[in-house]
Amino acid sequence: MEIKVLKNVMIKNSAIGNDNRERLLKHGVFAINITSSPGAGKTTLLENSLAELNKVHPCAVIEGDLYTSRDAIRLKDKCVPLVQINTEGGCHLDARMVSSALDNLDLEKIKLLIIENVGNLVCPSSFDLGENLRVLVYSITEGADKPMKYANMFKSAHVVLINKVDLAIACNVDIDSLEAEVKEVNQSCKVFRIAANRPESLIEWNEWLLDYVKKFRKGRD
Repeated sequence: MEIKVLKNVMIKNSAIGNDNRERLLKHGVFAINITSSPGAGKTTLLENSLAELNKVHPCAVIEGDLYTSRDAIRLKDKCVPLVQINTEGGCHLDARMVSSALDNLDLEKIKLLIIENVGNLVCPSSFDLGENLRVLVYSITEGADKPMKYANMFKSAHVVLINKVDLAIACNVDIDSLEAEVKEVNQSCKVFRIAANRPESLIEWNEWLLDYVKKFRKGRD
């Protein structure tokens, strides 16, 4: 019975996720779903990249968290539309939650939608929110053994941002070996090495994302 119920939940979520994707496509909005474990640096990444991204492609953010709006408050001065979702203990966002959040955004004025998912390296991998790109932020402080241990999450990512690389020596992590394991799990993903609290380390990632969105929009025109 539990297996059947879970299957039905996943089927329904996938259907709503596809509806979200079509809805966003209709308005020319490119969506990314940013995942990570708690504290890996998703919000810091947005704090230091939103301004540059918003200059080129008008952005909006859907902020997912179990409780509180602390991360949303950190982004309040970035001058982009922002919708908070609290899951009240749920370990991930689902497509239905995102669909409701879209009702509170003027999609005609948005070109890049950034969904910051709940911090978790398990559940979010199974839930399509309607995104075009799934980005996994992985912190050096988590050690070098997580790509194999949490393979589903790494396999589902189109991009892996290895964060806090400035702490690699202190954490005794060999970044080359870590990246090799990421590639062993997901050969096709794009990998960037960043320190999210240092805007200069985000230049390559920002430029790549802006170009990716530009190509998406050009393909629609």
